[in-house]
Amino acid sequence: MPQQALLVMDVQRSIVARYPDPGYLPRLGAAIDAARAAGLPVIYVVVGFRPGQPEISVRNKMFGRLAGVAMPAGDEGTQIHPDVAPAQGDIIVTKRRVSAFAGSDLDMVLRAGGIEHLVLTGIATSGVVLSTLRQAADLDFALTVLADGCLDNDPEVHRVLTEKVFPVQADVTTVADWAAATSAALW
Repeated sequence: MPQQALLVMDVQRSIVARYPDPGYLPRLGAAIDAARAAGLPVIYVVVGFRPGQPEISVRNKMFGRLAGVAMPAGDEGTQIHPDVAPAQGDIIVTKRRVSAFAGSDLDMVLRAGGIEHLVLTGIATSGVVLSTLRQAADLDFALTVLADGCLDNDPEVHRVLTEKVFPVQADVTTVADWAAATSAALW
């Protein structure tokens, strides 16, 4: 079986706050616990920029509004939500755009670790999950999406992506089913 890693993407405090779902962080925590119990790497992907945001172009429709905005170092909103905080040994990768691969060293970390299969979770389904899935598929990674480990502000968009779009390039399952299968693989 190819070596897997769980990607926990964009679960920073300010992002989680915009997607109110009281069951989300506990479900995500269950996926993280299952990965750790199985000895799988847990990789957190966060969006971040240098002071002054030199990586941001005003032409970028999504991030351009942040160009030149003063962001205090260590801003609490940019931190990973404490309910799913990294543990010792987990990896944190900083990206500069929507895809987890864009402007980050994620590909290097994965290849150095012999990772061939990515298990995707994160906020938002139509943002980081979609962009990362597409790029990862083009990079020949095997993919699994934990549908209830992803959130989107539009439930219909989430449904269409997880039921119709993602299955073309990935296996789509639930946190509970993936955790059970991951646990069973240990025995």
